[in-house]
Amino acid sequence: MLRLLVVLMFVIVATPVKAQMAYVDEARALGAVAGQGLACGSAKYDTFELLARAIILTKSPNDAMQDKALRVFTEEKADVFVAKQLDNFADCANIVARFDAQDIFKATLYGDGTIKMPDGQILTPRNPYDATMIYDKDSNVKQRADSIYNRDLSKVKKVEFKDASMQAGNQIKPSGAQIGSQRILSTPKRISRKK
Repeated sequence: MLRLLVVLMFVIVATPVKAQMAYVDEARALGAVAGQGLACGSAKYDTFELLARAIILTKSPNDAMQDKALRVFTEEKADVFVAKQLDNFADCANIVARFDAQDIFKATLYGDGTIKMPDGQILTPRNPYDATMIYDKDSNVKQRADSIYNRDLSKVKKVEFKDASMQAGNQIKPSGAQIGSQRILSTPKRISRKK
């Protein structure tokens, strides 16, 4: 009996943590999709952004998790946007076709933040909010994002790192492959921003 009680308590305590992680992972996934839609110029991007933010706000278990999920959503969107720039917007036609055909566009968002999902599930926010205030449609959002990531390189400060090996005359060469006279730098898979 005592063993059953201990196992039951463990399950009860562990369940909210698993649910919270799934919530943050869902926000990360929505951010990745938003980044692709933004980078590739989907005409449905604004609708997706509104619905994604509404899903994050409506499903939030508490204010702290909501703030974390919104931060993760924004960071992932920016990371994917930059990644698409780095690969010269490869395969954007297919990405836009898949983006525009998502089931999320069949969801219904009500004024108080309640969402009726395409599968019929009703999501009710823990605190009703004005759904018209969560996203301001801006037709220049892609141009603004491009300008942020394509800033004038002359404004970027050059930072030099020196360590003991460099002072001894042994300079460490940057990682990357050398092909003829062209050097290819290895790019990170994920760009993260730490505060």
